[in-house]
Amino acid sequence: MMAPTILIVGATGNTGRSVVETLSDLINTSEALAGYRIIALTRSSDNPTAQTLARLPNVSIEEKNWVDISADWLNERNVVKAFIASHIEPSQFADESTFHLAALHAGVKYVVRISTTATNVHPDFPAYYPRQHWAIEAVLSSPEFEKLQWTSLQPNVFTTMALGPALEFIKEYRKDGKQSTLLLMPDEDALLGCVHPDDVGRFAAVLLSQEDHSVHNKAKYVLNGPEDITGKQIVKLVEQNIGTQVDKVQFRDMSFIDSWAASVKENKSLILSIKHAPVASWAGKCSTATTSKEVKELAAPQITPAGWLKTALEASTTS
Repeated sequence: MMAPTILIVGATGNTGRSVVETLSDLINTSEALAGYRIIALTRSSDNPTAQTLARLPNVSIEEKNWVDISADWLNERNVVKAFIASHIEPSQFADESTFHLAALHAGVKYVVRISTTATNVHPDFPAYYPRQHWAIEAVLSSPEFEKLQWTSLQPNVFTTMALGPALEFIKEYRKDGKQSTLLLMPDEDALLGCVHPDDVGRFAAVLLSQEDHSVHNKAKYVLNGPEDITGKQIVKLVEQNIGTQVDKVQFRDMSFIDSWAASVKENKSLILSIKHAPVASWAGKCSTATTSKEVKELAAPQITPAGWLKTALEASTTS
């Protein structure tokens, strides 16, 4: 019979790569994972990240669109555990609930899924995609899904999203010495515990490596990075890296959502509703104080905002 398999959906994406890398290491050291193998799912095996993952021990790459996965497909590969980081398109509920239904019928024992900012996951939230996450969790919590154990990870905001514009601002300034307006999504003063996707992936992998998943079944864990940052502090990091003051800053910037909405033909109002997503963080509800104790105990986040910015800048100068 085929070895028990852990399926990673979105293996080359934001959090998936770290899940695969961490699990590949853990299979060699964890008794609970002895004899397991990993299927890293990607839409293109030519993807450089996929090719890197393919060289890891205990990992095989499969090219497939995850929305087409069936119970038979899972059974054929003896998938017993899975990780899924879904998209946030309007079809998310239909796509992800179909995946979980296939997992249920295939007898998959445990799924770790990526959700979103904990304070936003409510049926009456103005932005559409946290409502979809709420609906998925409601389905998974129903008696019909009792046999499928699951955990939702709720990262407040990714470091790459909070500091991405700062990184690009520094890179552009270093090219030509000119400044545009620094557009930052975070609030000027509110503490924000942004978390790096790699830290989220490591925690997901540790959960998947556990022998007994019942203690984490139906759990919703809030993830933040190791330290808080404010919009003002991001500006200071930028100034340290360009050696001069930033001339113009726009905090609470959501103009990228307008650009996104302008580029689509359908669901414009849904895309525009995403502007409500960071309101909780602007009110100071997404600081490191909200981190779940289980996250700190099992795989404490390590990557600080300043640390990520330094590494990203170094990578951009060597590439």
